[in-house]
Amino acid sequence: MRRYVLLYSAIFTLLTFSCAQTPQKHPSPKGYNLDQPIKFKMPDDLLEISGITFSRGNADMFYAIQDEEGKLFYGKLGADKVSHTKFGKHGDYEDLAICGNLVIVLKSNGKLYTFPLSEIKEQELTNVKELTKILPSGEYESMYVNEAARKLYVLCKNCDDERTSKSSTGYVFDILPDNTLKAGVTFQIEVKQIKKITGDDKMKFRPSAMAWNAQSKQWFIVSAVNQILVVADSNWNVTNVYPLDHKVFLQPEGIAFDSQNNMYISNEGDEFSRGNVLKFNYTSGK
Repeated sequence: MRRYVLLYSAIFTLLTFSCAQTPQKHPSPKGYNLDQPIKFKMPDDLLEISGITFSRGNADMFYAIQDEEGKLFYGKLGADKVSHTKFGKHGDYEDLAICGNLVIVLKSNGKLYTFPLSEIKEQELTNVKELTKILPSGEYESMYVNEAARKLYVLCKNCDDERTSKSSTGYVFDILPDNTLKAGVTFQIEVKQIKKITGDDKMKFRPSAMAWNAQSKQWFIVSAVNQILVVADSNWNVTNVYPLDHKVFLQPEGIAFDSQNNMYISNEGDEFSRGNVLKFNYTSGK
């Protein structure tokens, strides 16, 4: 009998060790496994979901936009239906952020739209402000708000002064008490740092979403065109680049973290697949 007990114990130990040693199929940022997302399918209205965020990191309610209609969508991840309110005309809207009671939406041409979060249950918003000429001419898709510091970050996807694709320029704004924006410093993401890590000397970096990871003190930047996730330190120095499997990340256009540091990446759908949001649970011991 003792012999069988020892045999079963040895088999159990071997299996446990084998499972623990199974490598991930794709490299992932510390604390996450890009091979194991929880998938939330989006309703038909969000087939072309282009941005996602939370208010104060509360994942009980998500906020999103899509890149054709001037509508703010909101609801619970996994629900069959979500609510929406209209804030603007038909257009190419790419990202959104929330700072307290202020919602900020980024249009691809660099225009910003702001309106009160407390009024989104109205069918159509009337207290909407359009901010023009606040950003240089170019194409924009990435935006993030640091609510505690009341700072807005916008990263250019393809600007007129970046034809050489040597860098991506970002702009920082202070969100004043009256919710107006004051231009601050600029920053650069050096594409040569990404090229060095990936080995792709011909890369033209085209960021499509960005978010700050409060746990690791790093910037996470998604590029749908390049199909990569770039990680940079607080000074915007690129430290890692992770390839995104197209079978999992159909077209990654949005990224956000909740208060538990779980990561969410939204993907546009196509004629075969619905838009979705992928949740990656944070594991502190990983």
